[in-house]
Amino acid sequence: MTLPRSMNVVEISEYGGPDVLKPTMAPVPRPGDGQILIEIDHAGVNRPDALQRAGNYAPPPDASPLPGLEAAGHVAAVGAGITRWSEGDAVTALLPGGGYAEYAVTDARQALPVPKGMSFEEAAGLCENYFTVWTNVFMRGGLKAGERFLAHGGSSGIGTTAIQLAKLRGARVFATAGTAEKCAVSEKLGAETAINYRETDFVEALKAEGGADLILDMVGGDYIARNLTALAMDGRLVQIAYLQGSKVEIDLMQVMTRRLTFTGSTLRPQSLDAKAEIAAALEAEVWPHLESGAIGPVHDSTFPLEEAAKAHARMESSTNIGKIILKVA
Repeated sequence: MTLPRSMNVVEISEYGGPDVLKPTMAPVPRPGDGQILIEIDHAGVNRPDALQRAGNYAPPPDASPLPGLEAAGHVAAVGAGITRWSEGDAVTALLPGGGYAEYAVTDARQALPVPKGMSFEEAAGLCENYFTVWTNVFMRGGLKAGERFLAHGGSSGIGTTAIQLAKLRGARVFATAGTAEKCAVSEKLGAETAINYRETDFVEALKAEGGADLILDMVGGDYIARNLTALAMDGRLVQIAYLQGSKVEIDLMQVMTRRLTFTGSTLRPQSLDAKAEIAAALEAEVWPHLESGAIGPVHDSTFPLEEAAKAHARMESSTNIGKIILKVA
């Protein structure tokens, strides 16, 4: 296909709040070796986008400076060495950046077919959450059937994904959320108990059940010490973000005496090979359940690309339940 020279994008005009996101024009990128170019239909909005906007999460040196870590659309062009994808294929993909635009490039192995029966709007919110949850809950956390699993932020994109996948694995699922409505959503998705953290101490709630075997946390701050206390013997804490800060003082004696594991990861800096491994596992083990309708993304709202600032404001208000999406095409 003949590609245009320029495209509509939303850029970070300077570091700051949501209002620094400004619509503008930029050159259409071209795919390099091993890459595909996606004509984006919809793109996902994620917390790391806000961190980048604030100047706290720099993109990799070879990535687009535009925000946006996931998108869905059609393959517009392929680079050298690509055999799986062809122009016109419908894909959803993890991006190194650049999703707030009409076109973006990514490593071809980080693209997956749009699940049958799913719209681009739904598919745009898959990759960042499913890659993150799969690698941290199952590859690093080793969640097994019958174990007690606690997901903080149960109504977030990560939380709604983690609840569904953990339930599918056969775990006993618990979640925290800040309102009765969000707790109800968590329980509808598969949590046997959703704990309103404004009313109930999640530590005591989990200890009453025998402690959590695995906790997925993105809060940080004083939650770290509380999470360690809430773990069962040989429990695992997996950290994926620090909304309340990453520098804390904790007593590591309980890690030793109760044989706890404290680990974590971030997705964006991982190697292309590592992300390709995650993608392959998702396609084999999760995509069939998306296509059957057994699990699926939880959609909160959709904003036009040019209103990305409003999308960020909603995300940072923490009023959303599930994914916030940008409509590009």
